Amino acid sequence: MRLPISGSLATGLARACLILAVVILGGCNSEQTYTEVPRVTQVQQSYHFTRDVKPILEQKCIACHACNDAPCQLKLEASEGLERGASKIKVYDGSRTEDIEPTRLHIDAQTPQQWRKQGFYSVLANQSEEGVDSSGSLVHEFITLGMSNPVEENKPLNDEYKLDINREFSCPAPSEFADYAEDHPTGGMPYGVSGLTNTEYKVLSTWLEEGAVFDAQAADLSKSQQQHIKKWEDFLNQQNPRAQLVSRYLFEHLFLAHLYFSEDDARNKQFFQVVRSSNPAPEPINVIATTRPNDEPGTKVYYRLRPITDTLIHKTHIVYRFDDQRMDRYQELFLEGDWQVQQLPGYTYTDSSNPFLAFEAIPAKARYQFMLDEAEYFTRTFIRGPVCRGQIATDVIRDQFWVMFEDPEHDQYIVNPDHRKKVSPLLGLPGQKSDILDLGTEYLRYQEKRNQYRAERSQRYHEAYDKGLTLDNIWDGDNENNNAFLSIFRHHDSASVERGWIGRTPKTLWLMDYPLFERTYYELVVNFNVYGSVSHQAQTRLYFDLIRNGGESNFMLLLPPEKRQKLYASWYEGSGEIKTNLSYQDLDTKTPSAIEYNGKSPVKQQLIDLVLKKFDSVIADDPINRCRSEECAPDYKGKKSTVAMLQPLVAGDSKQLKGIQQLPEVTVLRVDAEDGEFNIYSLIRNRAHTNVAFMLGEEDRYKPDSDSLTIVDFPMSSYPNYLFRVSHKQLPEFVDQLIAINSPQDRKKLIDQWGIRRSNPEFWKNFHSMTQYLDQHRPMQSGIFDLNRYEGW
Repeated sequence: MRLPISGSLATGLARACLILAVVILGGCNSEQTYTEVPRVTQVQQSYHFTRDVKPILEQKCIACHACNDAPCQLKLEASEGLERGASKIKVYDGSRTEDIEPTRLHIDAQTPQQWRKQGFYSVLANQSEEGVDSSGSLVHEFITLGMSNPVEENKPLNDEYKLDINREFSCPAPSEFADYAEDHPTGGMPYGVSGLTNTEYKVLSTWLEEGAVFDAQAADLSKSQQQHIKKWEDFLNQQNPRAQLVSRYLFEHLFLAHLYFSEDDARNKQFFQVVRSSNPAPEPINVIATTRPNDEPGTKVYYRLRPITDTLIHKTHIVYRFDDQRMDRYQELFLEGDWQVQQLPGYTYTDSSNPFLAFEAIPAKARYQFMLDEAEYFTRTFIRGPVCRGQIATDVIRDQFWVMFEDPEHDQYIVNPDHRKKVSPLLGLPGQKSDILDLGTEYLRYQEKRNQYRAERSQRYHEAYDKGLTLDNIWDGDNENNNAFLSIFRHHDSASVERGWIGRTPKTLWLMDYPLFERTYYELVVNFNVYGSVSHQAQTRLYFDLIRNGGESNFMLLLPPEKRQKLYASWYEGSGEIKTNLSYQDLDTKTPSAIEYNGKSPVKQQLIDLVLKKFDSVIADDPINRCRSEECAPDYKGKKSTVAMLQPLVAGDSKQLKGIQQLPEVTVLRVDAEDGEFNIYSLIRNRAHTNVAFMLGEEDRYKPDSDSLTIVDFPMSSYPNYLFRVSHKQLPEFVDQLIAINSPQDRKKLIDQWGIRRSNPEFWKNFHSMTQYLDQHRPMQSGIFDLNRYEGW
């Protein structure tokens, strides 16, 4: 039911400013409810849901209907989502002036009847007033419409197909479908893509006509998995105050995780999730449904592990190892010391908005090291979590930047108790108050506290490092943990993170300390409410701008003080200068640097070279993007020559490589070898900007002539924008043509020869080859990719 959602946050902000009086007087929007109509089922079923129907949904439907991006909230990664149905209520709504009740599958309601009361209507009902009638099933109606009006084979989609992320969805209820079909004859399912085969249509339509019966899908747990569950639930539900506080801290950091007990479990797609339940084992889990994981539970909490039975979706599949070794690590970090809990925190405004106060009893070093151990996981939660969706959400980060972390032995928040006690009250986070009238006052209040903290931090580091910071201030991953260095890429309306430093030297880098890392996590993950008002969402984005500035400012301390201001100014060109003068704490240009620099090359590049050399044990080489000779290219399955062929694409910016301007954010390149194997590469377009200090007005800060490409040897983004399939033999010709294209007409010729259009009869086979590749090469990370942002060219 693929008919689009949501206006932009920009629209919401404008509306909030222009019609505030109407907002005050308007009150809440009413929510329509529906009645559950029992389905008439055949005694003898022709098809089995798990065996026959689910594979079709996974092949042709879930790529659009999953996660919060699912049109009309019709989520098909689980049978419960299909039974729940669809809704006219928007998840992402930048014009929302008040918070709404959340509608999370598996959490906020458990039965179709309960969902009907929350505004969801059936898409399976096969009974009308006249009796059994398959036309009563919305899914049947949609797939029939799709079969009647297929896309034109191997042609670009015409203007009737709306694919923009901010398009409006119609979301017709059953009684509205006839009018919808008349108005939108091309609006069938699958939408705007190669459709169902005759066999697939027969299976789905027959299953629907016979009553859409679901078979039991309880997880079949091995004895080892059951033992792990019991062991972890015993660990998390210890009753002494220290263990209770640690368990709460762990839950708030792992509630989005897909946990696995062993690599075999992960390869077999057996993952688990930790939830708060109102009852203990062995009773069935009764999830405590709160908007945020740190909201008042209203009852005694038991931490329980439940198996994930949904089809795995790449965007939400954020994995975390949860084995015996991990438990030993928790014991070492959190429970072996002699720290004490005077009083457990509650769930007040202060407790929720300031984790540094809520968990101050837990040693700060333990908290920081816990996050460092799996820094990629924590970064991925706020990159793939609900917060990171849409241009406004990502507008305040660069398209490519590198991250490193301050060593726990040098982080002054960790090692200096007096400093920690003084600044912790300044580290609270906005967004708890979401009334539209709170937007300005809340942001300004927390901005002032943040800048006061930055001043205190600068003073503390100036005193502690009178001779300056050294490379020892950078965490080395204990010489084995490659979470120590990360690369983050923005793809206009989404983002990705990977371990290591990937790509050419970026314009900006971050040095994250514990206060920055923890605040980022709590602001963008724990305390973010995707169902919140425009005020809440704006406060979140605006404060993240301050966090980004903090990471950049920390990095500057590694450079010679006399070089900082000029480089900093180049990161905040144009309108960014206004932001540095009005919103940020002044840059520290007094604290020296103890790192030795020469006058022969730019100091930023010197520092990067020093870091790459000193920490080479945990920063892997990047042979495609930072190498110009075949000697450093990997040599397996033909990749050596492939890497050499691809390197011209990263040799310059769009002034030299005009073809970059004709590429979307993420282009996937499948290269077929002669032996039948294939490799997958992602061509990441890095857009350049004068600054990224604002949520709005990106087009005015965009520098298209400075765009560049980064290439990685796997499918990176959850949202691929286009796919090309090229034989290894034809790769040089493809690269030459790609570099040369200079118009949409040139791009069409390239697509005619190698592109995989939505209308390609083999589209789904090619699209799912990305997941197939991950199954083979990165099985723990594998999931179905999202089609919602694939271009219609």
